[in-house]
Parts: sequence; C-alpha cells; structure tokens
Amino acid sequence: MAVERPLLEINHLETAFRITDDYYNAVDDVSLTLENNEILAIVGESGSGKSTLATSIIGLHDPNNTQIKGEVIYKDINLLDLNETLYNKIRGNDIGMIFQDPLGSLNPLMTIHDQIEETLVYHSDMDDKQRTNRVEQLLDQVGIPNPKRVMKQYPHELSGGMRQRVVIAIALANKPPIIIADEPTTALDVTIQAQILDLMNDIQDETGSGIILITHDLGVVAQTADRVAVMYAGQIVEEATVEELFGNPKHPYTRSLLNSVPHELEDENDELHVIQGTVPSLQNLPRRGCRFAPRIPWIPAEAHEEDPVLHEISPGHKVRCTCWQHFHFEGEEEQ
Repeated sequence: MAVERPLLEINHLETAFRITDDYYNAVDDVSLTLENNEILAIVGESGSGKSTLATSIIGLHDPNNTQIKGEVIYKDINLLDLNETLYNKIRGNDIGMIFQDPLGSLNPLMTIHDQIEETLVYHSDMDDKQRTNRVEQLLDQVGIPNPKRVMKQYPHELSGGMRQRVVIAIALANKPPIIIADEPTTALDVTIQAQILDLMNDIQDETGSGIILITHDLGVVAQTADRVAVMYAGQIVEEATVEELFGNPKHPYTRSLLNSVPHELEDENDELHVIQGTVPSLQNLPRRGCRFAPRIPWIPAEAHEEDPVLHEISPGHKVRCTCWQHFHFEGEEEQ
C-alpha cells in the first residue's frame, strides 16, 4: 500500500539574503511537513526566520538579492523550480497567504469588493454576478456584519480587526488547500485576537485546509496548533506535538521561551525569567556549534555538538543538539 505524501513537504530549505557583496542564510537547512487538516505553528523570537520561511514557501522574494535552495514539494512539484508565471497560478489558488499587516497589504485605493474579487478574476471562471456573490459570502464567512455595505468601503474605513478579516477572506477566496498565516493576531486587542483564532479554527474545520501559523505568541500556539516547530537563528531547534512540547520541552531555547511566559508568581519577590542576549544577526551567525550556546554560557562547551543536527528523541519529537541533555536554568542544579 502506497504511503500518502504530506500536503506540503519542505526539504533542506535555505534562504539567503544579499548584504553588501555576500549572502547570509536567514533560513538554514529547514525540513518540515504539513499534513491535511493540520495546523503547524512556527514559533520563535523576532529575527528567528519565521516570516522568511513563510515567504520562501510562497515565492515572495526578490530573485536579484535572494538565493533559495532545497525543495518545497506540493503535488509532486518542487515549487522552487517554477518560473514566476507558474508560481502565480499557485499563489492565491493553492496557497493562500494571510499577512501580518492588513493595512499594509491592502490597497488603499481599491474597495474591499474589488480587492477580494481580484483573486477570483485571476483564478476562476466566474462571471461578475458570481464573483460578487462569492465576495459577499466570504465576508459573511469571516464574520463581518453587513457585508453588502463593507464591500463598498475602503480599508481605512475599517477597524484593525475588520481589515484582518478581509485579508483572511482574500486568502480563502479560492478555497486553497494550504493557508499561511503570518502573525495574524499582531496589533489586535485580546478580544479581537480570540475572535480571529476562533475563526481560523472554524475555517480548518470547514475546509480541511492545512495551515502554517507563524507566531511568537505561545498562548496562540497552545490554543490553536496541532504541531509546533521552534525556530532560532534560522534553524528548527525543536519539533513536537503541542501536548508534547508544552508538557515535555527539551531544547534550552524552547524551555527558556516557555519559562518566559508571564504567569502568576508564587512570591511577590519572584521575577520573570529573562533570556540573556539577543538572536544573532545574519552576518554574525556561529559557523559551528549550537547557535543558542552564547545565551546559556553555564552549559559547558563539550555538551554541545560541533555540527548540531535534529535528533528524534521519541516518535515525532525532534531536538537539535545534545545540549538539551545538560540544560538547566542558571542557579539550578543540573537536571
């Protein structure tokens, strides 16, 4: 019996940007899969490579200043081999993108109707009436009241939450099997965030789409995702189901992230955990060894692999570098 391939398969993806005369990897040897009806969260600090990974999948980089290697397999096709004309047939039709800045991604000079309709014109054979009905249906689907009125409005006339719903409607227009959501709740208040997350769960239940959710918010991950990949300095450092990652985190970076989440303090003198240092710049990435090592100096150098790889420590749970076996927070006894 043939084994069914994942909905999307990423193999050894590398994305490098040109800075002055050299190229530097923002995404470094990333391999991931996305299954049907799955929400895969990509989590990490700003600068870890999450958004670059998303835009690499959908091919939104300047070819004159970017080098992309590896494979992004969809329907047995490596998308990285496609020219721009063929890629345009994939974007919006097979892969929908929800951008993190709805005001910046919407055209201020086009009505909401025209912006949603644009992808229908390009990817479908609907007539004018069918497209208008579809636009109204989409606005209703994403929870926008009075869609007939909103269709005639411009982005600046809508609230941040409404604009985000419009961006989601555009991504859903052609019922793509894959949706990439890049920080879909950024800059929204808590109530609107919850509504957007509920909407994404409803979309997945209704369409069965595979969703890649890019976020730095672990609360969003816990509420929404099925599986999580933690990124640091362009690499995946840990991958597991949500339950396994939150219940049994292994990599020092993952554990530090989880320990940094605000929680009720047991003592008024307790302090929140702060991760030392910052994510290294593309021009100063460590050439060898664990990239997180400089931020956990109390772990001896011999605990790190010279060329860290992902180890599958239990079914579906992968961790980069053997330093996880020696990790403890500074001041605690080694676990």
